[in-house]
Amino acid sequence: MKIIVDAFGGDNAPLEVLKGCRQAQDELQVQIVLSGDETKLREIAEQEKIDISDFEILHAPDIFDIHAQPTTILKEGRNTSLAVGLQALHDGKGDAFVSAGSTGGLVAGATFIAKRIKGIKRPALAPILPTAKGHMMLMDAGANVDCRPEMLVQFAIMGSAYMERVKGVKNPRVGLLNVGAEETKGRELEQQTYKLLEQAPVNFVGNAEARELPSGDFDVVVSDGFSGNIALKLYEGMGSFFKGKLKNWFGGIGGKLAAVMIMDKIKAFQKSMDYKEEGGAVLMGISAPVIKAHGSSDARAFFNAVRQAKRCVDGNIVPTIAQTVQEMKGE
Repeated sequence: MKIIVDAFGGDNAPLEVLKGCRQAQDELQVQIVLSGDETKLREIAEQEKIDISDFEILHAPDIFDIHAQPTTILKEGRNTSLAVGLQALHDGKGDAFVSAGSTGGLVAGATFIAKRIKGIKRPALAPILPTAKGHMMLMDAGANVDCRPEMLVQFAIMGSAYMERVKGVKNPRVGLLNVGAEETKGRELEQQTYKLLEQAPVNFVGNAEARELPSGDFDVVVSDGFSGNIALKLYEGMGSFFKGKLKNWFGGIGGKLAAVMIMDKIKAFQKSMDYKEEGGAVLMGISAPVIKAHGSSDARAFFNAVRQAKRCVDGNIVPTIAQTVQEMKGE
């Protein structure tokens, strides 16, 4: 299995990319394909004594600027590591793609270069978030500000496929992010989506209010990208808030002594809130698995992102989604 990695995407690229990919190829039985400036990659690898002699490198002399308009990747940005990697994915030179670069550039490039699954109207960013009972997938988390009801139904189908095939959740429970539990709540978007989800081939369990997201009562929560991104950012912010509180609570001699007694639980909590453990958000709906790693990813995060990509391929996520969508269309 070949995993293409954007070697110059992210705040800590390319060094942390090289470290994470070296570990991934050694431990995950995957073949790493790097996209980026080959000369620079080999120079840095030699300086840091990282063996990349068995990596395939797709030469890409440019880097996609995170401040650039996303659609520039289609013309001016065709020689960037992001675009070259996505083109290679489209051409079948790899089975999945990982990047910590520009989110907008990745969404635009994946949509128009790597292409969508037939029948999927829009791709959706789908991060995995910790809950009291495990994890849940939130989608869309920002790729589509405006959505139609049928798009949210497709998000539910894609999220269910991921949670079942990759996370091993049987019959994933799907919730619709809304301002109340009743089916009459919300805007026209939520009201129409509710009715469609009741008929969709997913385990729809009703509306999910924002305060219920951490409960673990939902495995997949669907939303338009505007509301979903707000929920995601609040979730991340509260995670940082709790980490800060823990640090304050266990400061000083007395706090440190108390912390020793529950250190295992503290570490488990911190690990559950750490984005590096999951790898990244899946860009669902693309013709091959695409993982959006966090911009500040380090070597461990890149390793986990490659592992996440591998699990998507092993779980046959794309064929499962494609088949379900076609069955819904009666084809």
